[in-house]
Amino acid sequence: MEIQAFTPEMLLAILPEISLVVLGALVLLLDLIWRGTGRRNLGWVTAAGLVVIIGLSVAFSRPAADPQLIFGGMLRFDGTAFVFRLIFMVGAAVTALLMVDQQPEGRQGEFYALMLIATLGMNLMASAANLIMLYLAIETTSLPLYILAGFLTKDPRSTEAGIKYFLFGAMTSAVMLYGFSLLYGFSGTTNLYEMAAQLGQIPTVILVLALMLVLVGFGFKVSAVPFHFWAPDVYEGAPTPVAGFLSTASKAAGFAVLMRMLVAVFPAETFAQMHINWTLLVSILAAASMIFGNVLALVQKNIKRLLAYSSIGQAGYVLIGVAAGSALGYAGATFYLISYLVTNLAAFGIVALVGRIVCSDEISAYAGLQRRNPALALALLVALLSLGGIPPFSGFVGKLLIFNAAVQSNLLWLAVVGIATSVIGLYYYLYVLKMVYAYPAQLPEADRPLPLSAPWKVAMAVCLIGILFIGTVFGPWYTLSSMGVTGLF
Repeated sequence: MEIQAFTPEMLLAILPEISLVVLGALVLLLDLIWRGTGRRNLGWVTAAGLVVIIGLSVAFSRPAADPQLIFGGMLRFDGTAFVFRLIFMVGAAVTALLMVDQQPEGRQGEFYALMLIATLGMNLMASAANLIMLYLAIETTSLPLYILAGFLTKDPRSTEAGIKYFLFGAMTSAVMLYGFSLLYGFSGTTNLYEMAAQLGQIPTVILVLALMLVLVGFGFKVSAVPFHFWAPDVYEGAPTPVAGFLSTASKAAGFAVLMRMLVAVFPAETFAQMHINWTLLVSILAAASMIFGNVLALVQKNIKRLLAYSSIGQAGYVLIGVAAGSALGYAGATFYLISYLVTNLAAFGIVALVGRIVCSDEISAYAGLQRRNPALALALLVALLSLGGIPPFSGFVGKLLIFNAAVQSNLLWLAVVGIATSVIGLYYYLYVLKMVYAYPAQLPEADRPLPLSAPWKVAMAVCLIGILFIGTVFGPWYTLSSMGVTGLF
């Protein structure tokens, strides 16, 4: 693919990234100006700014029919980058609204600035077409997230979460960078779309080794087994909206990069044997993630740890679409990520609210929730049933697409594992709902009222409407997912 010479119009291709930098600077400036309760509006400003940036992206940063390599081949301006940018920014906007009532972090401008920097890195990850840009984008995403996970410096669990996330992330990043160096050494280029032509004479066993090293880094980003070990402790210790952001937007960024690299560097038409090998590797990761994540979730007593293991299992379902290696598989994976974004953010939003008021993240704290706030209990029911893949919610359509892709790609065994583990997942989701609807309150704090603030209501409305709309009127969302796939091939 030819690298386009620079033109001023290329600035429109990175308009979202430029806007994120401007918004981050504005938030820090307002943090200096506003005092006291005025800082509560920082979350509103961040969310509103992200909505504006999404509008600007749709209006001015839509890719052309033919993908383009821009800025010296560092970025690829295509449908994949466009769709995943929207996913990241919607996730960041909802997270900002959920943070408004979290104290003290919800009133600190540096929190929102770090989240915007992480979102900027995710945007660059989705559009990176060069190993150097890709690594810089991954680190731009990761470093702010390490800080956000440990943002509650007076909470030992948050400090532990930040340190663990940083140490595990640094280790896996080093292994992934070594894999990058092997790919560069064998191909003589850092451009992802020029590597395939140069790697044709390299023995398959060496390419498999390089790919396995790269998968260590990507597996860590998406919390796939056996690179999942950080997730339960980090999700439990991090501020709850941050845990939701990690489990959705950050995970989506890892999948965007994984799909682009597999298609660009190891295309099936050039590397038939290598395609079989990486399909097997990804299938093993998918099966292990689904089994391990769902089985261990069964014994959790803390709802954040339950959602963490659930997130590991959900990564396995998305990996089914990746392992399929087809346009349907990638479209299904993208659709699943869109559904998972609104579903898991809704779940973590409810956990954040209950945990802040009841002062407990134990599942037992949800006993009697239906009697205290029926609307909140209903929202949790919708979110958990969507995660379990029950119609008419969005999770059902997502699972249907990826299982169909697996069957069409002769991965029937992987689809069977996915269906079986979905049943296991439904069991522990229903256990939580049983506590909500069938048990009386067990904690003294459970008698406290559960007031719903305006920003929380807005965030939850976006998520719940998304769950229902994506699950019932799924045509436009599948079209959007397919648009994201066309940029890969």
